[in-house]
Amino acid sequence: MKRLIQTIRNISKIEDLRKRILYTLGILLIYRLGSQVVIPGIDPHMLANLKGQSQSGILALLDMFSGGAFSNASIFALGIMPYISASIVIQLLGMAIPYFQRLQREGESGRRKINQITRYLTVLITSFQAPAYIANVISRLPAEAISPFDPGITAPSTFFWVSSVIILVSGTMFVMWLGEKITDKGIGNGISLIIMIGIIARLPAGLAQEFFSKMEEKGGGLVFFVVEIAILIFVILLTILLVQGTRRIPVQYAKRIVGNKQYGGVRQYIPLKVNSAGVMPIIFAQAIMFLPLTLAGFSNSETMGAFASSFTNINGFWYNFVQFMMIILFTYFYTAITINPNQMADDMKKNGGFIPGVKPGRKTAEFIDNVMSRITLPGSIFLGLVTLMPMFVRLVGVTQGFSNFYGGTSLLILVGVVLDTLQQIESHLLMRHYDGLTKSGRIKGRTAGVMG
Repeated sequence: MKRLIQTIRNISKIEDLRKRILYTLGILLIYRLGSQVVIPGIDPHMLANLKGQSQSGILALLDMFSGGAFSNASIFALGIMPYISASIVIQLLGMAIPYFQRLQREGESGRRKINQITRYLTVLITSFQAPAYIANVISRLPAEAISPFDPGITAPSTFFWVSSVIILVSGTMFVMWLGEKITDKGIGNGISLIIMIGIIARLPAGLAQEFFSKMEEKGGGLVFFVVEIAILIFVILLTILLVQGTRRIPVQYAKRIVGNKQYGGVRQYIPLKVNSAGVMPIIFAQAIMFLPLTLAGFSNSETMGAFASSFTNINGFWYNFVQFMMIILFTYFYTAITINPNQMADDMKKNGGFIPGVKPGRKTAEFIDNVMSRITLPGSIFLGLVTLMPMFVRLVGVTQGFSNFYGGTSLLILVGVVLDTLQQIESHLLMRHYDGLTKSGRIKGRTAGVMG
């Protein structure tokens, strides 16, 4: 506690860091306020059915990622997920299409072009998702809840449809812009923080729901609730180990002679993480698992309804099996695009470095690739099991609102984003010769942010 108080004092002494933190908090406050603004033309007092629909199933997850904006019929109802989906598509195209591969090699100018294309694709994806969301809202709410200022209405007008779609698209783009502003002028990764703050907003309600359910006659009582909290803390610690897990490969640098001075015997390490992809595989998989829900909104066929039902049942076999396999695949995919063994081998060779017993160049690249493949497999499996943890705890009676914090996307995002943000604060403090949040002055963050 003493170190925490001293760290807060140190932060207040650094003007730039203090302004960045306050700026970030201000942007997040704007996002939370916007999540409570209901789409014009919808009566905010008649959202009970929509809120009830978002209490369970995959819609509860979508509502959690949007911080409750989905069930509030908010202007931010679609949240940041369309942008995440667009980013997935662009990164997949970067693996297959030469034009995007060329942009990735162009440095800052190429990155700006890719970001612009991602924004356009976000508008396109949101334009498809918005009508499906409006159709769901209309089906769930009574007729008088739509355009309450016109009591004689029997069906939503064309103006309501068009204006609502435009508002939802604009809301998603505004949330994306808020995330980019945090990344540029605040602290941490903006998109990641926006997702995280939405998840945290659901924690108090989930905790209260679980507590009262355990206090019921057949709930298990206070002891059972305390055991659940203890298990949750254990899972959080395991998740921190997963996010920070690193294997270090020793690299014995060759002796270098500069003038009359000889330098040798210096042992350095290449840090290769068990989970180099961070939380990205889960976010990718989760974004794809939302697709059946969107497709079902455009079709009334029984076949599509049955398909959507199978892949929106978060306790069902197919939903969890497909998500587990996608997480493994996306872990390898994202590790492949973030870590380049050939470039690492070339850099080592240029600096006169080598791995003992391994020839420089191609053999070194193959060795690093081999190691990455071996340590990524257990990391991806563990990542998948952590994702399935909410399903397991729901089977023993934990409420859905609280079970989401036992693992899955929510817990991994919370741990990953918090560690990443603390690492950035730590860096600011250490650069100005202040002690950080830990005695060692080192907090390991993620190698890859969520987006932004």
